[in-house]
Amino acid sequence: MDQLSIAEAVKQICDEKGIPLAAVIETIEAALAAAYRKDFGEKNQNIKVEFDLNTGKSKVFDVKTVVEDMPEELLAAQESEEEKIAKKSGEELAVAETPAPEGEEVRRFNPKTEIQISDALNIKKGVKVGEEIRTRLEIPGDFGRMAAQTAKQVIVQKLRETERETLYQEFKGKEGEIMVGTVQRREGNLVLFDLGRLTALLPPEEQIRGENYSSGSRLKVYITSVNKTTKGPEIIVSRSHPEIVKKLFYLEIPEIANGVVQVKDVAREAGNRSKIAVWTDQENIDPIGSCIGQRGARIQTIISELKGEKVDIIKYSDDPAEYIANALSPAKILEVKTNEEAKTAIAKVSEDQLSLAIGKAGQNVRLAAKLTGWKIDITSDGKKKIETEAAETEKEDGKEIEEKAKEEKEEEKEEKKVEKKKAKKEEGEAKEKEDKKEKKTETKKVKKEEKKEKKTKEKNN
Repeated sequence: MDQLSIAEAVKQICDEKGIPLAAVIETIEAALAAAYRKDFGEKNQNIKVEFDLNTGKSKVFDVKTVVEDMPEELLAAQESEEEKIAKKSGEELAVAETPAPEGEEVRRFNPKTEIQISDALNIKKGVKVGEEIRTRLEIPGDFGRMAAQTAKQVIVQKLRETERETLYQEFKGKEGEIMVGTVQRREGNLVLFDLGRLTALLPPEEQIRGENYSSGSRLKVYITSVNKTTKGPEIIVSRSHPEIVKKLFYLEIPEIANGVVQVKDVAREAGNRSKIAVWTDQENIDPIGSCIGQRGARIQTIISELKGEKVDIIKYSDDPAEYIANALSPAKILEVKTNEEAKTAIAKVSEDQLSLAIGKAGQNVRLAAKLTGWKIDITSDGKKKIETEAAETEKEDGKEIEEKAKEEKEEEKEEKKVEKKKAKKEEGEAKEKEDKKEKKTETKKVKKEEKKEKKTKEKNN
């Protein structure tokens, strides 16, 4: 392969895999070093190769670090220990582990990567401890088949590792961000999303209940975590995380993206409803109006992205009473009494606003409590009191009723199936009886006709 072909191949690898040029050259150098060791290497040589992409030529060096001289008796003990271990394992060891007296640090000499100062001074005058000695080595001839195979394996392995590391670093920086993914397929309860260069996992706990993940559909997902595994980076994404609502507001509303309007808090029950608190220090800007947009254009884009999930935009306030009253919207609150120490609040509403303040299965008051961080109790003019715990219980009861209804539906379906099977069976049996009857009647007719023919023949004779 000529120099031009090598340069083109390297450039192609960089473009396809998204790997930096320096990393590819480093991989080639490691492969050439492995090939040299295989064919021409000697014991205790630390082979390093410098590859020039412009010329296509390489230089081979034996690189060693200068260390202090070691006492002769310690060197002899280390060498004998090396020989014993080498005989047992059938391998050459560069560093042998020798037992050390308690409390003392063992000093080991590695002849492969280190050179003693006395020997180093013979090679290069004025050299100091800690410096590197690079001895140029000649390449006697072409590499053999086995050396080429070794080089190929090193290149494949190193490129794979580099690609995985590059992808990991790229997606690790996107943690806590939103990406557009395409639903690839389902594997049991897991949904696989194609994010371009990698496939991400959407686990059941991060899915929105009732949302349809049909193959090929494009959805925005929130990257919750990126982890290293033996098979490459593992990306976990979410559709139910509260941060996805916040990020969508950053994407769709310029005032929030510019920092003019700030998102203070988000509370979410994925698939049903979200509440988001916004605030601005500029008097001439309406934070809620900025989020809604002209004729609700901006908020509708967010709602459609969340597949119809309702979003309440709340005006944030440093005054807890005002903030809680705003958080309980669309209900109109008459009065809010707060207890700073216990972080509890009692919101008073008129009788006709009570159900609106509580919400379906206690959803409104529950989300308001999540958003503000306060425990909220609601009382009406008629002194009827509803607590957030009661709302939670109502939610649980609602869930139980839903589950029971589901079970009843399933039982009903099963019963219908059994009835259908029974009806089919009965229909089949009735048909069989009818067929037998028809067959019998036909047989009788045939016999009757045969007798008639016989009689006619006898009369003619």
